[in-house]
Amino acid sequence: MCKTLKKMKKTTVQATLECAGNKRSLFKKKAQGNQFGLGAISHAVWGGVRLRDLLNEAGIAEEAKEVIFQGMDAGSRNDMPGQLHFERSLPVAQALAPDTLLAYEMNGSPLPDKHGFPLRLIVPGWYGIASVKWLHKITVTDEPFTGPFQVVDYVVLKKPNNFAHATPVTTVFVNSTIANPTDQQELALGTHRIAGYAWSGPHALKKVEVSTDGEKHWHEASFLDPDIPYSWRRWTYEWTVQKPGQYAIMSKATNELGESQPMEAPWNVKGYLNHSIHCVQVHVVELDPKFFH
Repeated sequence: MCKTLKKMKKTTVQATLECAGNKRSLFKKKAQGNQFGLGAISHAVWGGVRLRDLLNEAGIAEEAKEVIFQGMDAGSRNDMPGQLHFERSLPVAQALAPDTLLAYEMNGSPLPDKHGFPLRLIVPGWYGIASVKWLHKITVTDEPFTGPFQVVDYVVLKKPNNFAHATPVTTVFVNSTIANPTDQQELALGTHRIAGYAWSGPHALKKVEVSTDGEKHWHEASFLDPDIPYSWRRWTYEWTVQKPGQYAIMSKATNELGESQPMEAPWNVKGYLNHSIHCVQVHVVELDPKFFH
């Protein structure tokens, strides 16, 4: 398949991929799943062909509703018999979006094994689970796909086993993270650089604000990176602190739609979509001059 795809027009897309379980461990109430902190997110330049070019060449019926993507990875589940391949679907409209990609390159090199070699679906602006790895089968269907990784896993549950009211994990929420300083870090009096990164899936970021007094006052940070669709942006803010003590530093991102991070994201059973305001506690101390003699 890859040899055929490489004969088609190549395109590249920069995209930040975030796991829907990123920041799961930061929920106040414990949630199911791996207890990810702040690092379940990455950025790359993906190279390949537009999915819509392949679908249009193959022909797609007007009554088509979804496109199913099957990976080569398979395994057993406790709730179902036999071996099951990992499968997810997209609405036809998203499959035909101009930036939905069949990628065979990552950062200008062949796709690494752990990132889905030889072929991976890339759905910019959606949580990473949509970007199926080790892709080897694509099916167009006129019925809603109900595979377990679509309707049992990677859905937002407000109550255990309440799948009738579950909502799927789709587009990325506006979010931000403080990278410097780190939680519980000790700082000296003076000026410090608060820095981090922010992202908002399919929507452009409008601003990032920083609070150093537990959300009483907010100050706009400066972006270090240009506005590139689907990409995170680094930000920075200079903070001068003149009194020792404990300080709560927070970051809040807002996108072009006016959507901002909440103080606390709605809890859910599987611990997805934590886009709450990030907070780190720092301890500012007055250094004794005798240590410098």
